Amino acid sequence: MSNRYAIILAAGQGTRMKSKLYKVLHPVCGKPMVQHVVDQVNRVGFDEKIAIVGHGAEVVQEVLGDQVSYVVQEKQLGTGHAVLQAEQLLADKKGTTVVLCGDTPLLTEETIDQLLQAHEKESAKVTVLTAIAADPTGYGRVIRNQQGLVERIVEQKDASEEEKQVNEINTGTYCFDNETLFAALQKVGNDNAQGEYYLPDVVEIVQSSSGKVAAFQANTMEETMGINDRVALSAAEAIMKKRTNEKWMRSGVTIIDPSQTYISTDATIGPDTVIYPGTMINGQTIIGADCLIGPNSELTNSQIGNNTIVKQSVVSDSEIGDDVQIGPFAHIRPQSILKDEVKIGNFVEVKKATIGKGSKASHLSYIGDAEIGQDVNFGCGAITVNYDGKSKYLTSVGDRAFIGCNANLIAPVTIGADTLVAAGSTITDDVPSRALSIARARQTNKENYQK
Repeated sequence: MSNRYAIILAAGQGTRMKSKLYKVLHPVCGKPMVQHVVDQVNRVGFDEKIAIVGHGAEVVQEVLGDQVSYVVQEKQLGTGHAVLQAEQLLADKKGTTVVLCGDTPLLTEETIDQLLQAHEKESAKVTVLTAIAADPTGYGRVIRNQQGLVERIVEQKDASEEEKQVNEINTGTYCFDNETLFAALQKVGNDNAQGEYYLPDVVEIVQSSSGKVAAFQANTMEETMGINDRVALSAAEAIMKKRTNEKWMRSGVTIIDPSQTYISTDATIGPDTVIYPGTMINGQTIIGADCLIGPNSELTNSQIGNNTIVKQSVVSDSEIGDDVQIGPFAHIRPQSILKDEVKIGNFVEVKKATIGKGSKASHLSYIGDAEIGQDVNFGCGAITVNYDGKSKYLTSVGDRAFIGCNANLIAPVTIGADTLVAAGSTITDDVPSRALSIARARQTNKENYQK
């Protein structure tokens, strides 16, 4: 359905977080909580999305970019005042407006969509997303009339003792008829304990003019949880992690110990892959089928092929092929490409290098700013020396070259195909194909030196 608008409230300072980081930018499973909200809104589909920003507005805009439009709330005078700032963009438009909080990262696309459908089916002027709380302390209470419709919402500080016993709470997410919303906001006052303009007061204003106010109850309280301090942030992290891990296990991924496995909500994992404890899969990492990841591995924004092993290693912003073995204790740094059947062993570091099919560096090597051909062998301790203190230079190694132990390849340098670089050599000049290159001093023994 067209004529749907979303307003995301993201102007609060979040003093209870006790942080210099703007509240809605605190990450949950590696992503700012407000980005989680925007992601779900994007999946539902709206004609216009508006973020109300205040403290740290520039930083929020830097994170969200052009995904939404922005309106600045100069003074934080309550949620009603915040929504009113969008009047310049939405006033007089026909349709449905959903108002969400930027600190509710667990809210799902399904619930937002169901809220919209319930609102439109009931032809309501307002529909409140509610939830049942075992302990409703701190939340606005939803007060219903004898017909079960919403009569008003009372904030904790303004609630009577009887009203405080109500356990159906206002989650802070609403659907409004857009024209009704902005007309009612003009009538909202600030005669309350906080001296603020409350968005929930719109409910009572609409109710008093015989407008229909409905409610849609979320399946779980935890999904609607707002994050106001580090304790809630930790709880949201645990819920999101559990939700994400269960999704992948139901999709055919084995996670040995879900409590010790962290997977980004943007990651993708193929079936029959096994994730061992202590593994962190960050960002938009894509892992193929039949892989073994971990234990204690960290993958960030990387692509991992099928049947690949990453054991006790770190891979960042890189592309890994099929049937690759990495680790233990290897470090694949950004802009690296490992082709199929490559082996990178213990204490090997690769940076901004392409390594061809079937090549291997089994232990204690550094390969940086390099183009390595197929079936190349890097012996133990062999390295590319690519940096002179000012500039980086390229090392090129041809197919089937054998680089002996503790060889230093001083870039810029080209090692031809089918060559052998003798162990301990420091190579400063190009080596032609099929050559043996030896660059080391002859052994000299000083007899009786200890005397």
